[in-house]
Amino acid sequence: MARMKFLCDAERCIECNGCVTACKNENEVPWGVNRRRVVTVNDGVPGERSISVACMHCSDAPCMAVCPVDCFYRTEEGVVLHDKDLCIGCGYCFYACPFGAPQYPQAGAFGMRGKMDKCTFCAGGPEKDNSAEEFKKYGSNRLAQGKLPACAEMCSTKALLGGDGDVVADIYRQRVLTRGKGAEVWGWGTAYGPGGAPQKAPAPQPKS
Repeated sequence: MARMKFLCDAERCIECNGCVTACKNENEVPWGVNRRRVVTVNDGVPGERSISVACMHCSDAPCMAVCPVDCFYRTEEGVVLHDKDLCIGCGYCFYACPFGAPQYPQAGAFGMRGKMDKCTFCAGGPEKDNSAEEFKKYGSNRLAQGKLPACAEMCSTKALLGGDGDVVADIYRQRVLTRGKGAEVWGWGTAYGPGGAPQKAPAPQPKS
């Protein structure tokens, strides 16, 4: 069974916010909730990078680990979903998620947030596929229709890729090979030095 994954190619993202608009339009999310957003690093500085961010449907999802009512579950395709009927709006998942994916529709008195909402990879929820109840709670279930998430399909530069993780990885690998660069965008240079290659360990100094 394929594992669904997102990947955003920062070399291609032009910060058009088409993915954000497509998500809102497809799922009719509540006002103030952004399942997907575009973040720009070093805005206005030469070499700036933009990246589209949403729930990454982690293999070891921290939101699942901290939820006190176990409202999260993982589908056979590896998509992390949640049951809004179980959610109590405690906010633990919001603080645990490194991508800021969990969103809350309100900020009321005494910390009332309402039911958590997040990217579903356009896979709906626990209700019957493509039912009116499922759409009202979770938005469109495009995966059940054999389609990819609306955000990835609407990306004009194909910076945002979504689908089978192996296929997505192959596409990005081919892009990196064609460009001759790209790994440094994901932190290679930060981890291994500005040369883009692992640095050799210093030779041991002879004892005096």
